[in-house]
Amino acid sequence: MAHTVLVCDDASFMRTMITDILTEAGFEIVGEAKNGVQAVEKYNELKPDLVTMDVVMPDKNGIDAVRDIIKSDPTAKILMCSAMGQQALMADAIQAGAKDFVVKPFEPSRVLEAMNRIIG
Repeated sequence: MAHTVLVCDDASFMRTMITDILTEAGFEIVGEAKNGVQAVEKYNELKPDLVTMDVVMPDKNGIDAVRDIIKSDPTAKILMCSAMGQQALMADAIQAGAKDFVVKPFEPSRVLEAMNRIIG
């Protein structure tokens, strides 16, 4: 059975790009969120195996969304995605509970490597 994924990013083109990369690799995209509030709601509703989370989003940023998700499910597997120059935020994301991160623009192989590492 394919691993289920929730894709969270405020940019629709990024959600599409991540969805395409993961779908091609055999993952099943069960939902998308365009802000941190939706990300937390959809995580609790869908209980996906993995989450990709943008750092900078409206309503609630990705790091706060990670904290909320980890609070309700300490075993959540979250991959942070950030733009160049946001690496300082990555330490915060990892402390909040994210398992790994990739920097945009990213290579599909890097995303898949990180996802597979998180799955174990």
